[in-house]
Amino acid sequence: MGGFPASVGNSFSCLTRVLCSYPAKPKTPRLPFYLLSKAKSSGFHPISSMSYQRELAAAKKAASLAAQLCQKVQKALLQSEVQSKSDKSPVTVADYGSQAVVSFVLERELSSDSFSLVAEEDSGDLRKEEAQEMLQRITELVNDTLASVGTYSSLPLSTEDVLAAIDSGKSEGGPHGRHWVLDPIDGTKGFMRGDQYAIALALLDDGKVVLGVLACPNLPSKSIGSLGQQSSHDKVGCLFAAQVGLGTEMQPLDGSPPAKVFVSAVENPEEASFFESFEAAHSMHDLSNSIAKKLGVKAPPVRIDSQAKYGALSRGDGAIYLRFPHKGYREKIWDHAAGFVVVTEAGGVVRDAGGNPLDFSKGRYLDLDTGIVVTNAKLMPSLLKAVRESLNEKSSSL
Repeated sequence: MGGFPASVGNSFSCLTRVLCSYPAKPKTPRLPFYLLSKAKSSGFHPISSMSYQRELAAAKKAASLAAQLCQKVQKALLQSEVQSKSDKSPVTVADYGSQAVVSFVLERELSSDSFSLVAEEDSGDLRKEEAQEMLQRITELVNDTLASVGTYSSLPLSTEDVLAAIDSGKSEGGPHGRHWVLDPIDGTKGFMRGDQYAIALALLDDGKVVLGVLACPNLPSKSIGSLGQQSSHDKVGCLFAAQVGLGTEMQPLDGSPPAKVFVSAVENPEEASFFESFEAAHSMHDLSNSIAKKLGVKAPPVRIDSQAKYGALSRGDGAIYLRFPHKGYREKIWDHAAGFVVVTEAGGVVRDAGGNPLDFSKGRYLDLDTGIVVTNAKLMPSLLKAVRESLNEKSSSL
């Protein structure tokens, strides 16, 4: 690709080493009692730990390659590569390219399986005459990214191949069978600012989230701290992977070995910090502040984009995540499925504002009570109490 310095290309090549790091003979530990209890309380059913090893390996490969493409585009972002959807959120070349890459990799790696993908984008806008230059750019990026693996014989893909891959994401999901769930770039506005974003991929089996992967190219490998600050020298790029019953692992996107991660064990709300959306348009900051005050949280909120919040929470960077969208907004399953299982398998609890488990079996949308709260099991009762009190106050003031 033209316009990218060699040093950037070299940094991408090291990223692909993660694709070779999967164990040939994965261990199959029995599900411990505490994990079994956690799984049941989170809405999971015990499932054989061997059931999804192949799928998890494919998901990690797909998300890592998509991250490689996204990093390349973010480093040379051009204003002409931005489109606008009806909801006014930006859609980029990387958004479409990421979805095409993930769709292609999953279908090739799991070719013996029926394939169903619930994803955010479709190719409608790209089929318009004025988008043909963009489509060529996407096709070139997708081919370059897939060629870096060196194992796919069907390359190069044509523009029609890329459009077909993007349109593989038109499944409606539901309570039966297996469905992949993808947000090709979660946190598109963060991506545009050069901040946090994530490639979020999960697998549903009969309506239950059984595995999830979060590729977070800009998330520091070290804790982001109470104020979300980082040094320019901090190593960035994290891959979180979780499978039901087997916990959550994090590894750098450069291919270094993974390590188990766990949510914060803090029990005193005064010692807790909380995450919320960077954009005020995505979540009601005033309501979150009211909840935090009632709970006794002293630290200021850490505001970052995307499901990178779930990843940071899963490794204990903070203790609470609050999300309260404005009235009329319907949560999509791809905005939470991967993050949900990453946090839950790290020991966390995810509920709606009414204390109900999230239900991913209803199709492309989540039907839930008001908002989403995430924390550890010790803090959840007091957090839900603060949520109820704050919502009642807000309702009575209207």
